[in-house]
Amino acid sequence: MSAAAATGDGALAQQLAARIARDGPISVADYMDACLNDPVHGYYRRQAAIGAAGDFITAPEISQVFGELIGLWCAVVWQQMGAPSAVRLVELGPGRGTLMRDALRAARIVPAFRSALSVELVESNATLEAIQRATLGDEAVPMSWRPELAAGSAPTIVIGNEFLDTLPVAQWVWHDGVWRTRGVGLDETGALAFVETEPHVCAKLAAHVGTPHGGEIFESRASAFERLADRLSTLGSPFGALLIDYGHAQPGFGDTLQAVSGHNYADPLVAPGHRDLTAQVDFADLAKAMRRAGLACDGPVPQAEFLGQLGAIERASRLMAANPQRAGEIEAGIARLMASAGMGSRFQAIGIRSVDLTPLPALAAMDSGGSAA
Repeated sequence: MSAAAATGDGALAQQLAARIARDGPISVADYMDACLNDPVHGYYRRQAAIGAAGDFITAPEISQVFGELIGLWCAVVWQQMGAPSAVRLVELGPGRGTLMRDALRAARIVPAFRSALSVELVESNATLEAIQRATLGDEAVPMSWRPELAAGSAPTIVIGNEFLDTLPVAQWVWHDGVWRTRGVGLDETGALAFVETEPHVCAKLAAHVGTPHGGEIFESRASAFERLADRLSTLGSPFGALLIDYGHAQPGFGDTLQAVSGHNYADPLVAPGHRDLTAQVDFADLAKAMRRAGLACDGPVPQAEFLGQLGAIERASRLMAANPQRAGEIEAGIARLMASAGMGSRFQAIGIRSVDLTPLPALAAMDSGGSAA
């Protein structure tokens, strides 16, 4: 990273500052979208951020068991669909291709499922796409890449790990008895700074969260979730989706916007486009958007519960027995994914499906009539 970028004076920072100076403060959602998706300078357009040498690490990179279990989960969903002769398997935000590689390896134990597959990877980052092509180059499965989720008529299974948290989040601040939009403006030195803009009347804030106190922040991805629901509604029927991310099952107050650089938390307003920006997922809000679009939801359930129901401990034990020299590494990886004080509880799994499909595997604890409504 250049010295200019490290101090927030990179090309995107200058571009955003000029935009704000000309047009006024922008919303947090617009700022996040620019940082991640700007066609030239956006973080997800150009950087291979995942892994030990990147900015963060995801579950598929921690343990192969994660992707293997999702691959078997997909096979069960295919069977629920009536074992169609052709099925689309779509991954949103495929990272380095590790999850899909492990899922396809596990799927070999269900040959008819593998032979029915055509894989689509939704990726906007050319650098990551090249890595994915190398990772998946030996898989004897039809495979294609797309910049966004495409409509279709065939039965479809969608998976996405740490995809939702990258969708732009809007924020509001409660001051003097009113909600005000939280945005990004400029301070007296011309540097990017959080600001409060015009009052914003949003009935859902008071109706679903409770009584706010001065300075409290509310976040929502309602617009992004509605767009995702609309896109999922264009998929073939039946369809089922599995989305796993960090967040909360019920709405609440709090600022969860964060930046990560080199596996450390960083200032989200410094070096835009050079740092990953995320925010926790409100799974209740997600479920409502899906149901409004005529889709059904199962869950959410904590990641530890989801993986446990799929046999994570048993699979890890077999791997350790077959690879005693790696037993410690395998045990540590699965423990990290399922830790009750860590990823096991902080990450949630939710299923989304067409209403003609029965509840999805390992997610039926709270079905479509559950408390995530």
